[in-house]
Amino acid sequence: MPAESWTTLADLRAMSLKAWSSGSLLRELAEPTGMYPRRRPLKRPTAAALLRDYAAAGAWAAELFAAAGPFSLETVEVGRSTIGSNRLPAAAVFGMASEEIGFVGKSKDAARFMELTGGMNALDPSLREWVLRRPLKLLELGADALTAARVALWLQDNPEPGVYVRQLSLPGVHTKFIERHRQVIGQMLAAVVQVPETEPVDAGDDALEAAGEAALEDGTGRTPAARFARRHGFLHSPELVRFRILDPAVAVLGGARDITVTAEAFGSLCLPVHTVIATENQVNFLALPDQPGSLALYGGGYGFSSLRDADWLRDCRVLYWGDIDTHGFRILDQLRAVHPHVESVLMDQETLLAHREAWGGEPAPSHAVLTRLHPSEAALYEALVNDAYGPAARLEQELIAWDWVQQRLSDL
Repeated sequence: MPAESWTTLADLRAMSLKAWSSGSLLRELAEPTGMYPRRRPLKRPTAAALLRDYAAAGAWAAELFAAAGPFSLETVEVGRSTIGSNRLPAAAVFGMASEEIGFVGKSKDAARFMELTGGMNALDPSLREWVLRRPLKLLELGADALTAARVALWLQDNPEPGVYVRQLSLPGVHTKFIERHRQVIGQMLAAVVQVPETEPVDAGDDALEAAGEAALEDGTGRTPAARFARRHGFLHSPELVRFRILDPAVAVLGGARDITVTAEAFGSLCLPVHTVIATENQVNFLALPDQPGSLALYGGGYGFSSLRDADWLRDCRVLYWGDIDTHGFRILDQLRAVHPHVESVLMDQETLLAHREAWGGEPAPSHAVLTRLHPSEAALYEALVNDAYGPAARLEQELIAWDWVQQRLSDL
């Protein structure tokens, strides 16, 4: 067996760190299952390896013997009939979870975890379920976990508060705190009322992707904040939609051209327009030229959830102009989940290649499988995903030459 396959001290530490990172060491500390003493077998030199490179095998064994303390070593006799009897480490044995935690240098973290666990238990013993499922999250949140738990317990006692989150009168709790921790609060509430969780678990995926998919496809609410408010009986400010009338002949609100209304009001509009251009860049939204029978819609990234209930758009030609990057195509795909007839504009290979000098890098490309793209769009999306134009290539819509934009829009 070659030396590189022997279990070194670093390998042993990596195994224990993996157990720490999975949360199993902290769970075992909080609620022992009988796993300890825990035996971790070691790959060791064979008799042939001792004969071939006795010095290397000796150095390997010496390192493990020197490190013993947090663990004990089981040994076996090797090489009696070839090179002479040698006792080599066969397994590392940790007597308690705390010993393995100390071995990876996490004793202070473990002590803090137990302190926080005690605080959670003092608030409500049913929170133990959440603690055991997410021990590392408890450590990450620290004292904020106790505050989030107090919010969850308040919601248990006040299931339909009928006020804005801003009006919640709990020490240390404010709107931004709840916005940052709404997922954890939902999980804790599910634990104390003993119902299945309704929030996605640690959706730490790309926040924009999660928000975009939820806003357009989740019928329980338009945004994560709105869904949280609705689920827990809070009032929530209405979603606003901003649009520009591009036809000077269309008279709305005394001749107003740039208008913001609630999503509900937008869904009930009846305007004499036949074309809607949705763009996620504010400057492009403001710069779009006058066009008969048209309006511009400002979405801001994944913020097109207002289109869900606007049934009147089904009788319009709807164009979407987004960045030429993976997220731009993901937004397009999500829009088609609501309105399948949406067309893309200025999101083609010709436009991309004509503006090579303006390319940038996409910070966190999407790799989602998109099923609603047209063939040419799908081909460009796959090329971007696979870095066919370079690593994470993107062309932001505001960097497209304006004369190019005007020509393309005039051809529509």
